[in-house]
Amino acid sequence: MLIEKVKEKYPTHCVDGEEKQFGKSKYVWVSDPVDGNAMYARHIPVSVFSLALVIDGISTIGVIFDPWTDNLYYAIKGEGAFKNEQKIKVNNIPLEDKKSVSNFDMWPNADYNIYDVIKELGKKTYFVSIASVIRACCCVASGEFNLTIFPGTKHKNCDIAAAKVIVEEAGGKVTDFFGNEQRYDESINGAIISNNIVHQETINTITKFLENKKNN
Repeated sequence: MLIEKVKEKYPTHCVDGEEKQFGKSKYVWVSDPVDGNAMYARHIPVSVFSLALVIDGISTIGVIFDPWTDNLYYAIKGEGAFKNEQKIKVNNIPLEDKKSVSNFDMWPNADYNIYDVIKELGKKTYFVSIASVIRACCCVASGEFNLTIFPGTKHKNCDIAAAKVIVEEAGGKVTDFFGNEQRYDESINGAIISNNIVHQETINTITKFLENKKNN
């Protein structure tokens, strides 16, 4: 449906979907139609729809829809982030605060094994894994979580493109695993999504355990 709408409204644009792609352009609609599909298949209500407009590699517009709660998260670069009609912002909670809750994703064939990182940072923050990184990013943007760590690489820009602009417009920070900016119209090098306060500490821990140590 998205591809057909883009063809109709913006014929010079292209679509980079997790399951299907169309065209080639500097204007790329990056979509993950169902993030958290394992939970969706089991009727556990955390899966979401995600869409971003990426221009020359930069996430410019982000939209994430949670159909289970009827909540719409959205942002335009430079104009703030919103949940429905309410402006949202990240929290200011450090990792060691007793209110600190963080999220991680991990799977056996991920390019980075982050278990040592989670074990180390888990001495300070309470880690959960809700099995939808995009939904977890919404929790960072609206202040429920202060961090999520995502080891995805190949074609995983679809998971982070919309969250990039939403979280940063809410006052947070999104980078690759080592603190670098990255394009969102191509594969990524992992992602740290945070309230900004805990970002550098997370990078330091990841670098300690993982720099130049991708899984084979």
